[in-house]
Amino acid sequence: MTVSCEPSANGFDHTVDVLVIGSGGGGMVAALTAQASGLDALVIEKSPYFGGSTALSGGGIWVPGAPAQRREGYAPPPGEVVRYLERITEGLVSEARIRQYVQSAPQMLDFLERLSGWCEFVWKPGYADYYPELPGGSRLGSTINVPPIDLRKLGPDESKLLKPLALAPKGIWLGPKELRSFYTIRQSWAGKAVLLKLVARMVRARVFGERIAAIGQSLAARLRLAMRERGIPLWLDAPMGELLTDADGSVVGATVLKGGSTERIGARSGVILASGGFDHDLAWRKEELPVLEEDWSFGNPASMGDGIRAGLRIGAATDLLDEAWWFPAIQWPDGRMQFMLNERMMPAQFVVNGAGRRFINEAAPYMDFGHAMIDGQKSGVTHIPCWLITDHRSWNRYVIGGHLPIPKIPGAPVPTGRRVPPAWLESGVVKAAATWDEMAAKIGVPARELAETACRFNELARNGHDDDFGRGDSVYDNYYGDPTLPNPNLYPLGDPPYYAFRIVLGDLGTSGGLRTDEFARVLGADDTVVPGLYAVGNTSAPVMGRSYAGAGATIGPAMTFGYVAAKHIAARASSSHRR
Repeated sequence: MTVSCEPSANGFDHTVDVLVIGSGGGGMVAALTAQASGLDALVIEKSPYFGGSTALSGGGIWVPGAPAQRREGYAPPPGEVVRYLERITEGLVSEARIRQYVQSAPQMLDFLERLSGWCEFVWKPGYADYYPELPGGSRLGSTINVPPIDLRKLGPDESKLLKPLALAPKGIWLGPKELRSFYTIRQSWAGKAVLLKLVARMVRARVFGERIAAIGQSLAARLRLAMRERGIPLWLDAPMGELLTDADGSVVGATVLKGGSTERIGARSGVILASGGFDHDLAWRKEELPVLEEDWSFGNPASMGDGIRAGLRIGAATDLLDEAWWFPAIQWPDGRMQFMLNERMMPAQFVVNGAGRRFINEAAPYMDFGHAMIDGQKSGVTHIPCWLITDHRSWNRYVIGGHLPIPKIPGAPVPTGRRVPPAWLESGVVKAAATWDEMAAKIGVPARELAETACRFNELARNGHDDDFGRGDSVYDNYYGDPTLPNPNLYPLGDPPYYAFRIVLGDLGTSGGLRTDEFARVLGADDTVVPGLYAVGNTSAPVMGRSYAGAGATIGPAMTFGYVAAKHIAARASSSHRR
């Protein structure tokens, strides 16, 4: 496909059918769909790197009824999935958008599989939806993944793939099911087998030069390879300036800064905003949510809300701008952020607020945990930060903060051994204490309350049920727990020393954005359509509302509505041509 480069009579420097702004999962799927529908598409990207937050993610795609599920003989009833989403979104999302997602998500993956051999999708049953006990929720889960890929296949594009700030050593990669086994390295032979696999992968990387990537890196790479295979152009270092409209207010293109000069790109059929949220515009985020203290986002460093602002300037409406895909996290002394996922499902731990009290089922879905931190902070009791407290036995039994509970290995790429790294303690990210009074003083909570909380938790753990918050009642809670225990999420804390890990309010990116309809068309303040303009991914308000259906509930909607937007544009273009 070629882009017309001759200035047109209406003053455009280039003209295409569909202009896609942003190169994450939503943008790349939109471009692939538009091109397969007979339209010429161009993707522009602000950053010198492609992939967006998709490339930094866990790579899961939440798609109930996906082809990969059906191949395994499993297909959640669409009506039940709609019911599930309506329940967790609590009326914040229209039924039309929810039904569009449930219907179109499997079609989107089927389309990609048929389009290109690079688009491979697999389903590993067992990682439950986040509310599997609700009607329509699935205990087997609907998270779809891609296989790992050798990034050498990208050729010159390998250096242009957005990579996480903290890169794992070469050869260190884990598939979704392997991660679960890895967390049981002390409890199961499967965990020890995964450790041996990692050693073998490191050796292969050194000997054969393999550069294997999994999860989000693999997904972004595969979509880019499919785009390249189809001849879809991608402009990097090409930020959008503003949207262009005609006399009727229809969006007809955008200005783009390319090579130091501003160019006007015309879009005959539509513009799709897929440029992410405003993850790192802290001033804007504080306006929407004053309790947010620092930039703790894991989102794309380039996500500053450009697409949302561009929509606002032409009269678009927004929704849920105070929301994000919350994720409790550890911030290490060098500023690096780390998810706190499996640690919250460990048996012998509890989390306390500034009053020294538990305030949530620690193993709850991370979106719920983030909301509990926000609501608690608004109440006047410190919840940002809060503290996860555990004991020395757990330190030597479970993976905590990336530490492996195995004998000390000099030069290992991650902490090992029986001692907490001195740097962790010196930084204040981790506190150690021999008594509850000492721990209370170190983390700034009332000593009596902390001791009572520990005593109460141990009593509940010995009885095998969390009467206060129900930790362990859901199969989701159990997933990263200890399978050798009657309740995988409960066990009493034992002898000191005790350790407290500081938890801050991280996120995977903002989730509020431009208001859209079921076809991803951007809406104005009066809910009328802004002609020619579409928004997907974190540029649009979420189809998940303030909730999170299951792993991949960000990327699944981004890719699906990228597909839906392009199909709608193609249908309109075809209808216009016939007329």
